[in-house]
Amino acid sequence: MTALLGGTFNPPHNGHVALARAAGEQFGDEVVVLVSARPGHKEVQLDAEIRLELARAAFPEQEVLLDVHERTVDTLAAGPWRDPIFIVGADEFCDFMSWKDPEGVIDRARLAVATRPGYPRARLENVLQQLPRPERVLFFEIEPLPISSKEIRARVAAGERVDHVVPAAVAALIEARGLYQNG
Repeated sequence: MTALLGGTFNPPHNGHVALARAAGEQFGDEVVVLVSARPGHKEVQLDAEIRLELARAAFPEQEVLLDVHERTVDTLAAGPWRDPIFIVGADEFCDFMSWKDPEGVIDRARLAVATRPGYPRARLENVLQQLPRPERVLFFEIEPLPISSKEIRARVAAGERVDHVVPAAVAALIEARGLYQNG
């Protein structure tokens, strides 16, 4: 079985790596990392090929692919995976009903929702109650890493080191290519 972790990875950070590791351990699955070339929900300044290179540096033991689809349901419809598990964070899951065709997503993949200690279960239950197939949603807990890609970009632009919040290979690529230095 295949677990899928999608994102812009702009840049990938230790939280992404920990999420992929925890999902692989929890579900005993191969984790495939999908780098969104043109996400439909946000604008990304950095070229997809560079983000793909950063993701490959962050996830050297996983298959890392460029996802050309703007929406998850389209990725799942076009992909070769049979009943995959799609990994999302709890906050993303709380917005799941606003995704393009959430029923189509749940028909094509089970959702693995990463929660953190103390996350309000009522927020998750609210989404579950709206799903036609709530049994296709799996929850697993991870330790939170309070870092975001946006924060990392700001730190780099401010001249700060980020090698403690991103994998060493990612930090080296950011520095070597002069990425994120202009805010």
